[in-house]
Formats: sequence, C-alpha cells, structure tokens
Amino acid sequence: MSDETPLLPDAVEVAPQGEHRWSVIWLHGLGADGHDFEPIVPELRLPDGHGVRFLFPHAPQRPITIHEGAPARAWFDIADPDFTTLEDKTGIRQSIALAHGLLARERDEHGIPSERILLGGFSQGAAIALAAGLRYPERLGGIVALSGYLPMGVTFKDDLDPANQDTPIFQAHGSQDEIIAESQGEKSRDEIAAVRPGPEWHSYPMAHGVCAEEIQDLATWLKETVGVQ
Repeated sequence: MSDETPLLPDAVEVAPQGEHRWSVIWLHGLGADGHDFEPIVPELRLPDGHGVRFLFPHAPQRPITIHEGAPARAWFDIADPDFTTLEDKTGIRQSIALAHGLLARERDEHGIPSERILLGGFSQGAAIALAAGLRYPERLGGIVALSGYLPMGVTFKDDLDPANQDTPIFQAHGSQDEIIAESQGEKSRDEIAAVRPGPEWHSYPMAHGVCAEEIQDLATWLKETVGVQ
C-alpha cells in the first residue's frame, strides 16, 4: 500500500460455526458502516458448522462532494449523481488497495487461502468489490455486487488480472433503483462479460436496497460456491 492508502479499518466480525474454512469480506454502502449488513448473516441460513467467517469493515470518513462536503463513511468521494463522470480515481484506487490488504490479512493472519475468500458489497461497496476483486492477483472464491457498478470501466480490460478470469460473480440490482440506475449495473455486467464469463445476474422489482428474494438467491449461490448445503 502507498502512504496515501487509508489504514485497515476496524471491522465487525461474525465468527464461523465450526472450523474456519471460508471468509466473506463485505463492504457497506455510502454513509453506512460495517454493522449495516451484519443482520443478514442469519438470514442466509447456512447449515450448522458451515465454517464461514464474515468480516464487515468500516470505510474511512471522508468529505462527500454531492453532500456539500459533509463527511461520511465512504470508499470514495462522489462528485456527480451519475457516478461515472468525475470519478474519484484516487479514492477508488486507495480502497482497491485497502480491500487487497484485507484479503491478504485474511490469508496471512487467519490461514485462509484466497480461493476460499469471497469479496462482496452493496452499492458503493459493490463497486469496490468488483474493482478490487477483478484486479486481485490471486484467485478469489467469488465476488458479490448488490446494487452497484464497475468503476473505472474504461481501464477495466487492461486491469483485469488473469487470476480472476473465471471467478464466479453474483450481481443483482433493483429495477426501480433511484440511486444507481439498473442500467448502470447492466452496463457493468456487459463490460465484464465482454472479457471473461459474465456474472450471474438477478433483477428485482425494488428500489436501492435489498429484498427477501435477493437474499434467498444470494444464499443459494453462496452455499453452492462454498460447498455447503
């Protein structure tokens, strides 16, 4: 990491049941924190002894341009409501490095190989999950992106690391999303599919959030990916 990269943040941890065999690192959305998706873990209804550790890091505080500079927990600044213009490339790269640091720490300190680590997120966190996961130099177990998009899509083809050329991706979006339009998620899906196998795509009749059907579909995908039923 460079000197400009934020230090690894504190995180909420949900301990695995049984022997720790898999890890899920989950990045929250703008203005939330690591507690935001913690309640979803029991809703996944993983079997007893599943061995999956969940880590929900807190993004650093930073001023947000579209909120008149008010500080919020965020993985990068947002200067335009359409997200893809005036991109905060410095902030995005810092958070990619931060996510890579979290992945490496899970491997080095907890002994979990990268192919047994899933990187996921919601909204802005989903953007970093896609950007960081597809650039990671070791194969990951999977990538999850809920109601997000792929930032810095212009350079994506050059930045994709061969290690994650076929890593499974679960991507989902709300058809009534008023924050990040579903069309942005679809565009990112297609950008990914143009250079490697496309994500497993799901669309739901909802706004910018999550719904029970989505969590059920994610649970099915997660159980198949980590090999527990």
